[in-house]
Amino acid sequence: MKIAIFSDNFYPELSGIADSIISLAKELVRHENTIDFFVPYYTNKNYADANVPVKEIDLENSVTVTHLPSISYPSPTLQGRLAFWNKSIIKIIKDKDPEIIHTQLFFGVGLLALKASRLFKKPIVGTNHTAITEFARYWVFGPAFLSWILMKYVVWYYNKCDFVTAPSQSVFDEMIKYGFKKPHMVVSNPIEVGEFSPVPSLERYQELKTNFGLIGPTIVYAGRIAEEKNIEVIIKAMAIVVKTIPDAQFAIAGHGMYQKKLEELIKSLGIVSSVKFMGFLSKQRLIELYKASDIFAVASTSETQNMNMMQAMATALPIVGVRARALPEYLGHGNGFVVEPGDSSAFAEKLIILLKDTGMRKNMGLKGLELVQSFSPEKIARIWQEIYQKTILGYNKAI
Repeated sequence: MKIAIFSDNFYPELSGIADSIISLAKELVRHENTIDFFVPYYTNKNYADANVPVKEIDLENSVTVTHLPSISYPSPTLQGRLAFWNKSIIKIIKDKDPEIIHTQLFFGVGLLALKASRLFKKPIVGTNHTAITEFARYWVFGPAFLSWILMKYVVWYYNKCDFVTAPSQSVFDEMIKYGFKKPHMVVSNPIEVGEFSPVPSLERYQELKTNFGLIGPTIVYAGRIAEEKNIEVIIKAMAIVVKTIPDAQFAIAGHGMYQKKLEELIKSLGIVSSVKFMGFLSKQRLIELYKASDIFAVASTSETQNMNMMQAMATALPIVGVRARALPEYLGHGNGFVVEPGDSSAFAEKLIILLKDTGMRKNMGLKGLELVQSFSPEKIARIWQEIYQKTILGYNKAI
């Protein structure tokens, strides 16, 4: 099967979307498919910000990547690119002649996906990864009206698709309120359970802690350092935790424009020695950081799944998260605690309970590991294989 995947986020941008579609593509080509990516062009600075060499990501021979002209725009990752397209890009799509189009987002590249679907009469499936209204909350002028406009646009976009998926039911619940009516299904992003795995021994755990300069029990967060991630909730919780467990530490992996404000907060709370910014980490270093840690923490209210949390589960870390959007869907399995959004005191209480109880941490970690086994790339690729085949068959019958 020839599949064209269109995405406004791709390597080297710090993005769960990029991670998930790359993982999916690698697995799909093992099932005798070919993949053609259409994504923005990234500059040398974007690669430098990600601390990776300036070269295309190493993918299978059956995967090609076409980069669209793009310009930078302000984004939490500091890597965001707005893509444009022209007749030459349209010709490339025509020459590739995909059997089906899979669109991941609804901006410049996503609009190209719709155009190609209509122009070349190809079926199109869409995945909505984004809780777009959460970002509208931070708009100074008329956030409620902006949320309404954005959701109307998102629903208009996905109503143009033949089939739609999302990584959690919370996404569809919101879309339906705004008029979404297409056939749809919850499909998890693939989790690379082979790469993300539990630390093999206490000795390796201690070795990795030393390597990262971590001394005491460690809570970890990984992802964008952005306002909507509410990392300040965890930092305020840490100020409470260290009163009971003085050597506890909070490791923050990632980068973003909100880091300076968090650094100011940490200084004002007097816990500079308890919080460590790790910067952007390669996948291998992120795996090692998880293995050097004891708990994964997430306070975001904008998650449609949270790939970093799922990867932490694959390393058998228990989770403390908030009751917002998709998080309870993935934390209601005995694999962690759920607290109310913004409640730093409750967050601290759960962190302290877990830090004091090794057995509970282990049991919750194993529950999380068991859960993510069902989301391996192989299993998710088989689901997508079936979705593509059924969508192509239904489309061909209709025309």
